Parts: sequence; C-alpha cells; structure tokens
Amino acid sequence: MRYDCLIIDDEKLLADNTSEYFNMFDVKTVAVYSGSEAEAFLKDNQASLILLDINLSDGSGFAICKKIRETMDVPILFISARNTDDDKIIALNIGGDDYVEKPYSLGVLLAKVKVTLKRYGDSAGNASDRADERDYDDGRLRIDSVNRVAIVGGNECKLTSLEFKLLKYMTDNRDRLITKAELFDNVWNDRFTGDGTLNVHVRKIREEIEEDPQKPKYIVTVWKEGYKFISASDTAAGGKK
Repeated sequence: MRYDCLIIDDEKLLADNTSEYFNMFDVKTVAVYSGSEAEAFLKDNQASLILLDINLSDGSGFAICKKIRETMDVPILFISARNTDDDKIIALNIGGDDYVEKPYSLGVLLAKVKVTLKRYGDSAGNASDRADERDYDDGRLRIDSVNRVAIVGGNECKLTSLEFKLLKYMTDNRDRLITKAELFDNVWNDRFTGDGTLNVHVRKIREEIEEDPQKPKYIVTVWKEGYKFISASDTAAGGKK
C-alpha cells in the first residue's frame, strides 16, 4: 500500500495526533513508533515522504535515515526536540531534506509536508517532459535532466533529488545573483525553510562538483544575498554557457 506520509516517532501520542490531523486534510498518513516497526512497514508498503525523529526507543533516526538512503530517494524531514546546529548539520548531511524542531505547529508542518509532496510530485514527470535545452554542459560538469543526474568528469554525483533540483535551478539561472528567497520559492516552494538548511545543501553540492569545495568556482556566495552559479568555458567540447 502507498501512503503520502510515514511518521517514525516513539512519542506515540504526538505521532498519532499528527497522523490524524494530516489524514483530516487528505494527506494519507500512518505512524510507527520504532526503527524496527519502520523497517517492517517499508518492506510491504511505500511512503512518498517520511517524518523521522532522531531519538527512538530502539536506536537512532540518523541510522534509519542512512539505511533508507541506501535504496530510496524519498524526502525525509527530521522532527526532533534536539535543536543544536550539530544535530541539524548531521541530519542534512546524511540525506535529510529538512529539520523541524519540536514542539511544532501542526498547521505549519502540514503546509511543509504538502509543498514537499508537490515538489517531488512535480519532479517525477515523464522523461520527455524533463528534458531541457538549457541543460548545462561545460565539458567537466554536465546536467542531465532526463535522468536527473549531475555528472563530473564522467562520474555521476551523489545528490538527492532536492540537491539535484537546487543545482539545476542554479545552472538554469547561471551568471546572475540568485537570492535565498528566490531559491526558497522555486526549489523548496515555501518560505518555511531556513538559511541553515540551504547552506548545508549548497555545501554538499559543492563537495560533489567543485575541484576545491573550500574555494568554489561554480557556486559562489554573495554575502547576505544568495549565490551565483558561474558558468565555465568548454574549450574542449563546445559546451553550453
């Protein structure tokens, strides 16, 4: 069976209330209360999005996220009362798409879940619909919209769907200032996402595409404003700018 949302949280009352609220608004949701229950559930069912707590009775949400990422690219939103920057950075670096602190507003969380489901639904169209003549290719870095991958030097980058969408938006709008607000509106489709989440995803992309992520040449930061994607000349292969 396929669900819109799977909640993995050992706070049973909160998980059940969140699930009930989402179902009231036609987001088909189910809750489980441990890592082992989540593993058993995902063997026989599918979820379009996962809300994952960090502290579980039988282990860590970080470990569950890593295991899910081995086989699935489903969006994962961490939900946790832990609010340190280190926890947030770890969560995003291991494959989380966003980090929501507890206690959360059910209405705000529902809105975030809906826009995330829409974002991933929009990106799952037919391959022919995804092909884009603006795809970037400078001979070293190539964006392939049909297969939704970025390739550097012939090797496929390890990017989540969200990270690919972020990189694709930047290459489509290269050589100009792209503000943070613009990225939130057009990549995340919401204003609930924070600067920290954006910064971590940009850093992960840099680690995949830059020769030296500490001295980026493709994605440069415009202080307090946003980013620019700087196109490179392709003298060898006649790539697009």
